[in-house]
Amino acid sequence: MNNLRFTIYGLRFWPPILCGCLVLVLLSHVGKTNGAAADDFFAQGVADYHAGQFPEAAEAFEKSIAKHPAAGTLNNLGLAEWRRGHAGAAILAWERARWLSPFDSRAGENLRFARQLTQVETPRLKWFEAVSTWLPASAWLWLAGAGLWLAVGMMLLPGIFRRPKAGWHQALAAIGLCIFLFSLTANFGVVSRTKLGFVVEKNAPLLLTPTRDGEVTSTLTDGEPARELRTQGNYYLIRTDYGTGWIERDEFGLISPD
Repeated sequence: MNNLRFTIYGLRFWPPILCGCLVLVLLSHVGKTNGAAADDFFAQGVADYHAGQFPEAAEAFEKSIAKHPAAGTLNNLGLAEWRRGHAGAAILAWERARWLSPFDSRAGENLRFARQLTQVETPRLKWFEAVSTWLPASAWLWLAGAGLWLAVGMMLLPGIFRRPKAGWHQALAAIGLCIFLFSLTANFGVVSRTKLGFVVEKNAPLLLTPTRDGEVTSTLTDGEPARELRTQGNYYLIRTDYGTGWIERDEFGLISPD
């Protein structure tokens, strides 16, 4: 009788389980298809780069990134943009590579070389933004969740299992809470850094109003860092070290385009 009940109870969950498995299979197939397409574009970009066709290489790398963002592809995109004379676009690509992979030494070396050569300053980060660069942006979310569940688990599980709460339970709960609070601060830095961007066009005008006929207040250097304040139509309102004004979307790229 118990076996019969178990079998019937289990059958109630087979349809959703099978549906879930089917969804996972379909998602896996879509992921493989996108990955294959990204690999094709990446290979084409490498071939164009070695052939000296840098605009075509940059276009192929951009298509690969649209299918499957990767730090290595962004590094190659930066090299292609640099070789075609687009220093601002190269700096943006390398900054996006470091956004995905803070430990990527190639992007860091390329950025140091490019900024030394162009005399463009690095973006000024607040302390919690600097902390957020220690790990990939997505890692801080997982770390915050792990810390919270560790703290809650160590506080509740002893009571659930009717075990006396020991000192190591409280110690682990305190560690989990500290991890959660620290990760929460880093996540705030991640969100704040999404407003950071870079000028991608040479001598881009900083306008007083978001119109083509707006008064030019200053001219920006390609690769110069700025912060997005808000958007209006085809313009960003940005703040630089030299003032605040409007710039066209095509002349400015955010470090995290999503």
